[in-house]
Amino acid sequence: MPTDDLPETLHVTTAEQLRAVSSLTRHRIMAVLRFEPATITQIAERVGLAKGSSSYHVRLLERAGLVKVVRTRKVRGVTERYYAMAARAIVLPDPGEGGPDVLMRHAVADLEAAPADAERHVRMAHLRLTDEQFAELGARLEALADEYRELSDPSLPDTSLVFALFHPARHQQTEGDAK
Repeated sequence: MPTDDLPETLHVTTAEQLRAVSSLTRHRIMAVLRFEPATITQIAERVGLAKGSSSYHVRLLERAGLVKVVRTRKVRGVTERYYAMAARAIVLPDPGEGGPDVLMRHAVADLEAAPADAERHVRMAHLRLTDEQFAELGARLEALADEYRELSDPSLPDTSLVFALFHPARHQQTEGDAK
């Protein structure tokens, strides 16, 4: 089932789309559809939901324009629909000052749900960079993620890569902190 005609990116711009991607369940459904189309039954099995719940969440994603039907076929008189992502990548809006970052919340939830005995690489580094170094590192991280996304093979197990390069908020030192 080729999905080669998908646009490269879809920018989440509406409140309906933002609500749709804010759900951890719908995030996991989109992860199932990331590499290949699937039916409601297949999605339900992979996400661990009842078919009715999967159908409800897929309909919300479809209504928001984030997933679409890419193929149908008749099976014993019933029309089976195969759903796929509406684009290769979904771009979320900047959460703004103090706003919750949906992507990071989902990444942490996925990390916490991952098997404890599985190999993982998690690291946080505090850096001091010039504006140029900051921009260069951001570009290199994005290029590396794009390079490995192109190498992705749908027959292999899922691997998640999440990174966040940002300037943290400056905290004012209070009198009690100065000790």
